[in-house]
Amino acid sequence: MTHLPPAAFYCVCDERYFLGAVGMLNSVRLLGHTEPVFVLDCGLTAHQRGLLEPHATVVPAPREAPPWLLKTVAPLRHPAEVMVLIDADIVVTRSLAELVERAREPRVIAIENDTDRFVPEWGELLGLGEVRRQPYVSSGLAFLGDPLGERVLRLMGELQDRVDFDHTFWRGNDPDYPFLYGDQDVFNAILASRIEAERLTALPNRLAPNPPFKGLRVIDEATLRCAHGDGTEPYVLHNFYRKPWLARTRSNPYSRLLTRLLLGEDVALRLDRSEISLRLRTGLAAACARVAVDLAIGIPAYVHRRVKPGPRGSRGWADEHWLAQERGRGAP
Repeated sequence: MTHLPPAAFYCVCDERYFLGAVGMLNSVRLLGHTEPVFVLDCGLTAHQRGLLEPHATVVPAPREAPPWLLKTVAPLRHPAEVMVLIDADIVVTRSLAELVERAREPRVIAIENDTDRFVPEWGELLGLGEVRRQPYVSSGLAFLGDPLGERVLRLMGELQDRVDFDHTFWRGNDPDYPFLYGDQDVFNAILASRIEAERLTALPNRLAPNPPFKGLRVIDEATLRCAHGDGTEPYVLHNFYRKPWLARTRSNPYSRLLTRLLLGEDVALRLDRSEISLRLRTGLAAACARVAVDLAIGIPAYVHRRVKPGPRGSRGWADEHWLAQERGRGAP
């Protein structure tokens, strides 16, 4: 019988998401996690691979598969008793040891998405049978205890290629498409049909908040601690939207911690300042650059909301422009 490591972390990364993956890796290590980290390489440069390899196992991605179908590859090739799927745009702000241990029961632990979603047709379209109504969770951070984890991942690997990516949020954004959120919809369909309800723990979204991180403050940069106004401390920050290393974004708790995680003297993988945008560095010039970006985005976004109110207009002109670009690229 093959001996599995007690736990491991897995993410998918390409050249554009490298800085996010470094921030994620460094946050995991700073919080005391010594478990193996596996990074599926779906387009890293040779230089980036060389930087990562002393700190993580870089796993080659299948050439024939697009990035949005690759989340299951690394954990199925290198399984663990508890497999932690974690997106490259996440930073850990509090030890995850408690959640890893809870997943050993076994169970699946994930974070409720900030938008509720249920499509009864999932079961028929994927051949899973009836799907029950339950919390819709994010696939960005999930703890999968063996043997449930292997069951979920194998089903995802078999079924997610039924998703037509051209109709998903990142391309056509067809609101009536049953798998609008791609592999995440498939993940939820599997949990709602093939995993017993009592084996799923759905944690509140505020334990893994998303942009704009309203009301969240950084308590201690050194330890990465953050807290909501009522004192609740999240486990992670998930910057699933505009990436501060790819586009001009307003300063927020994630970008503040990312600077510390890329340049801190105590991090596992410290990058050279020249590899990082000025606004993500330290010092007076970097602070001025951040203020300039905050003003350049904040003022037009305010005007945009006044002229074009509503859910879409509230994102602001900069966010809509970024989203249009991302839909043309896809994401790992």
